[in-house]
Amino acid sequence: MPRAPAKHQVYELGPSAVTSCGLSEAEARARLLAEGPNELPRSNRRTPFRIAFEVIREPMLALLLGGGSVYLLLGNLEEALILLAFGTMSIGITIIQETRTERVLEALRDLTSPRALVIRGGERKRIAGREVVRGDLVVVGEGDRVPADARLLQSQDLQSDESLLTGESVPVRKIAAEGAPATIERRPGGDDLPFLFSGSLIVRGSGIGEVLATGPRSEIGKIGHSLSSMEADPPRLQGEMRRVVRIFAVVGGAVSVAAVLLYGLLRGGWLDAVLAGIALGMSMLPEEFPVVLTIFMAMGAWRISQARVLTRRAAAIETLGSATILCTDKTGTLTENRMTIAELRSADGRRLLLADNPETGLPAAFADVVETGALASAQIPFDPMEIAFHRLGRERLPKHKGGPDKPDWELVHAYPLRPGLLAMSNVWRSTGGEGNSLVAAKGAPEAIAELCHLSARDLMILQGLVEAMAAEGLRVLGVARAFHRGADLPDTQHDFKFEFLGLVGLTDPLRARVPEAVSDCHSAGIKVMMITGDYPATAKIIARQAGLDTESAVTGSEMQALNDDELALRVKTATVFARIMPEQKLRIVNALKSSGEIVAMTGDGVNDAPSLKAANIGIAMGGRGTDVAREASSIVLLDDDFASIVKAVRLGRRIFDNLRKAIGFIFAVHVPIAGLSLLPLLFGLPILFGPIHIAFLEMVIDPVCSLVFEAESEEDDVMRRPPRNPDSPLFSGALIGWGLIQGTLAFALLAGIYLFALRQDMAENEIRALTFFSLVLTIVGLIFVNRSFSASFLTALIRPNRSLTIVVVAVASMLGATLLLPFATSLFRFGPLHVDDLAVTVGAGLAVLACLELLKLFWRDQLKT
Repeated sequence: MPRAPAKHQVYELGPSAVTSCGLSEAEARARLLAEGPNELPRSNRRTPFRIAFEVIREPMLALLLGGGSVYLLLGNLEEALILLAFGTMSIGITIIQETRTERVLEALRDLTSPRALVIRGGERKRIAGREVVRGDLVVVGEGDRVPADARLLQSQDLQSDESLLTGESVPVRKIAAEGAPATIERRPGGDDLPFLFSGSLIVRGSGIGEVLATGPRSEIGKIGHSLSSMEADPPRLQGEMRRVVRIFAVVGGAVSVAAVLLYGLLRGGWLDAVLAGIALGMSMLPEEFPVVLTIFMAMGAWRISQARVLTRRAAAIETLGSATILCTDKTGTLTENRMTIAELRSADGRRLLLADNPETGLPAAFADVVETGALASAQIPFDPMEIAFHRLGRERLPKHKGGPDKPDWELVHAYPLRPGLLAMSNVWRSTGGEGNSLVAAKGAPEAIAELCHLSARDLMILQGLVEAMAAEGLRVLGVARAFHRGADLPDTQHDFKFEFLGLVGLTDPLRARVPEAVSDCHSAGIKVMMITGDYPATAKIIARQAGLDTESAVTGSEMQALNDDELALRVKTATVFARIMPEQKLRIVNALKSSGEIVAMTGDGVNDAPSLKAANIGIAMGGRGTDVAREASSIVLLDDDFASIVKAVRLGRRIFDNLRKAIGFIFAVHVPIAGLSLLPLLFGLPILFGPIHIAFLEMVIDPVCSLVFEAESEEDDVMRRPPRNPDSPLFSGALIGWGLIQGTLAFALLAGIYLFALRQDMAENEIRALTFFSLVLTIVGLIFVNRSFSASFLTALIRPNRSLTIVVVAVASMLGATLLLPFATSLFRFGPLHVDDLAVTVGAGLAVLACLELLKLFWRDQLKT
């Protein structure tokens, strides 16, 4: 069972006054040496040599390269070179793709390391974030990244964005330890706590904190450490392919040995018997399977990267098409992770929905609300809500209303938030020398109401408006304005005569393409679940906008009371999980997996990392995502667009469909190849094919033809059918049966041509050439048969596929070379073919194509499952 992140610690807080000069440089160096640098845990970078070692030690490719080496030792140079060349090519493709992936991830990871301002020896100095140690005094202000977990000793109107740890986009207020309870839990999230956490962003105010934990001991580090005990699921296709290869190896080896003994005992030529046995063994061993699988996975990763989706492990592609559950975070995944003003209310209760009036200017009453809200914000804002005021002011206010940029006003004083009054005010004085001041205030509606001294009746009306806006998932702020004459300012905001202007509703908006993406998931039989640390009301609003069912929602406290069996039942019906802690996300993913679901998990924060790694498919955000989240994932969305997930799923299904077509094709072509190798041995007829013929067929024509299927476009119903049953094998009974039907029909036709040519007393070299050419053109016919399981032959024929054209031209060129070039004719031991012979070979391909297209009508439904 994966280990959950460590429990939050409880601290007893002492005096908060900064009496220390901080650590000395000697103390800091000693602690850095003893406890290590202030860095997050990360896995070792996968170098090209490491990737090559991982690829080569795979049994399938090891078998391919080992076989080539054996043939080289036996002196069969042609076969050895072909085997080794294709093995090297497939390894090279994988190394290039995965090295490119690691390089992109390294670029994402190696962003400029945050620097920290610390007090050491009584002096303030800037140091690298990795050099911060426990006990350091760190100074933080607006726009700073907190370098380590710290206890606040001084706080001046401090607010911190802790969404990377909590998933909540709204900043939280911080207070100094002196004003906090004596014993308090150290945890991220929640207002009026005296702790800062590594990786969080200071969006307002300033403060000084004493570092409590660095690196792996911080809250971020604990989550990263928990990932080291979690193992990703092994790729299903690789395991299945290994089993099939072993079965073929055992059967092929036994048949080859029997053929050598049979040939040697009946005909007496043991050298010829060994060559015939090698040819038969090669015809029955699926050398193409590892090549095709490797190429499909590598090319699939490349195709998915064109949709701005980075595949960290090519094996994850195989799972995409079978995903049944998509667990998505809310903040930054479904939403844009930025606050936007969605609704305005004037003092008289009038309502303005900005989405309904996107281009028009604001009426006067609403313009006053926005302008005053902007004036009550920092001139260079970091707080997401203040950024929203500035943005709306620039976009929708008349040019003569400049907000904080008004040329005839200057900021002279600010009254910050404090625990007793959750409102702040900025005093702006006219530069005209008249001594007039404008006081702009914003804050919690009840605090603004208190400043405005609203009557009981007005307060009741205000509470009703606030509740109505909050029910729609909005963060509500009140705005007020006052005018003041004279240079002397009062000590508190209460001494101004404020006028209530109205309310502002802010929201973290849904990404524009999310509803369509969710709809596509539903049509594809993929259930979408939201798992968020936000409040239930907000989560339900966003879920409803995204098109999710909000009838069944579970909170973190409700989930805490459920045991594992009860949770496994609950996740079958619930679609929204709110106020969820990181370890609970992990429980949800594990509960879904225990129910047999194939789980895809999206996220961008550190809090998502354990569940990203535990999921069958971990999908991290490349832009906003943290290093820990990207390290834990198998797929990274480079554009942070939820809709890209649907593209990836669509491509995953297409890749898997095309892989099945290629596998079915390989099964089909092996039957006539093996049959024509075995037939002469059983009946004492002239040997048709030697090792060079089989190597040419299997290591040139088959893999090249299989590339046609990799480039094949998607089936029409690719996103209108349920996910593939995770328990259904790639080598399904229907697929194997269809391959055997195709191969048996092709073998019967080719055996007939071979036997007919013998009866006509054709020369042995001419019979070999006639049968070989007929076999090759039959294989080309099988390509057309297997291009689509659902569409008709004519529909598939007009579907563009450049690879098919290239393959047909290449096959025709190679066949022509074997007839026209003396060296090739001698190597393959071919005799001349006449026009009527060539007509027979073309007719064989067309006959197989026509017959199988008719049979496919009766087999199509089985192949779709």
